[in-house]
Formats: sequence, structure tokens, C-alpha cells
Amino acid sequence: MKVFVILSLFCVAAIADDYCYQDVVGACSKTANKHYSAVLNCSAKYGAIEKVQPALQQYINHHFVRSFEYLLMSTHFANYQKNRAGFEKLFRELSDNKWHEGIEMIKYLDSRGGEMDFNRIAEDVAKEEEKERSFELYELAAVARALDTEKKMALEANSIHSEATRKNINFHDPEISDYIEKEVVHKEKDLIRKLAGYATDLTNLLNKQDSSLSLFLFDEYLQNNKLF
Repeated sequence: MKVFVILSLFCVAAIADDYCYQDVVGACSKTANKHYSAVLNCSAKYGAIEKVQPALQQYINHHFVRSFEYLLMSTHFANYQKNRAGFEKLFRELSDNKWHEGIEMIKYLDSRGGEMDFNRIAEDVAKEEEKERSFELYELAAVARALDTEKKMALEANSIHSEATRKNINFHDPEISDYIEKEVVHKEKDLIRKLAGYATDLTNLLNKQDSSLSLFLFDEYLQNNKLF
């Protein structure tokens, strides 16, 4: 039995395509032109990274787009007319978080042998950017837009996750799916829950008497509590 297992492992190893090794041997052979830059297969790429790289690039760029949008919303609440320091802090945290996550995903993509394309943006997001939109929103409308945005980001992450799992018959990459789950999906779930709570609280507060005072106190709450 042991002999059979050893022979099986040997056969698997023999059948496997050692692309990097073959390229190195070819580059170092007597007849080959010794240009090591021609060794193309000695990279960190494996599994489904080639398949999901375009989607990851797009998702990263969307993080940067949303970061700037949140920043515009933040500056609106910081002006002397609105003077909502709590809401300014909320949207600045959202902006900083999206920017940080985008940078971290670029690092992850690089660790898997991928490369970044800053021009890859989804058609629907590109159309959004072409439209003339206002980011000078009231408190509830701003939180509602942030909630919708984060739900879109979560669904996009789910799509990338499905590409890396068994839904794709050609590739199964548990490392990518694990990264998406731990670093994106679970965090998005918590953020969506918190923003949904804010939207519900604001709706209730604005439908009661002394809504201006309630809104002021809610802004104070945001000043004293971190989103993340």
C-alpha cells in the first residue's frame, strides 16, 4: 500500500507542468539565449487570480471613487452653514476607510502576482460619474445614500467571491475567497447594519417634535463615537 501511494505521488509530480523550472532550464541551456528577463512563468500567480484579477481591479477603483464621494459629503457638513461636526466625522471616516481598503487590496493583488489597472471601472459606475450629481445632502439623505453605496459594494464583493469558489468549474481558489470573506464581506455586513440603524434612528427622530434638537443630539453622538 505504501509503495502504491509513493508511486502515485511520483506520477502526479511527473505529470505536473513545472513552467517556472522549464523556463529557467531553457534560459540557462547552452543553446538558449541567456536573457533571464524571458523567464515569464516564475511569478506568484496560481489558482483563480488570473480569472478574478479584472474584477478585483475594478472593485479597488470603485473604493477610490466612493472615497472621494464620501469626502465631498463630509466637506458639505463641515461648512459654516451646516456645521454638523458629527456627520462630517462620519463621512470622513467612511472616506478614509474606503481609501485604506483600496490600498490594502492593491497590496493583496500584488502578493498574488497580479497588477493594478487604475482605468478599469464598471460601466454603471462610469455613467454615475458622468452625471451631474449633488453631494450637498441633508443628514438622512446622506446616510441613505451611504447605505445604498455599501450594499452595492457588498454585492460586488459577493460576485468576486463566487468567481473564486466552486461556481467556476475551471478554478477553485479558497485563498481568495477567504480573503474576501475576512477582509471585505464581514466588514461590509457590520457597516451596513450600523448605517441602517442610523437611517432608522434619524427617520424616527425627524418624525417627532423638537426634531432640530434631536438632530443636534444625534450629531453629538456621532462626534463621540467611532464608526469603525
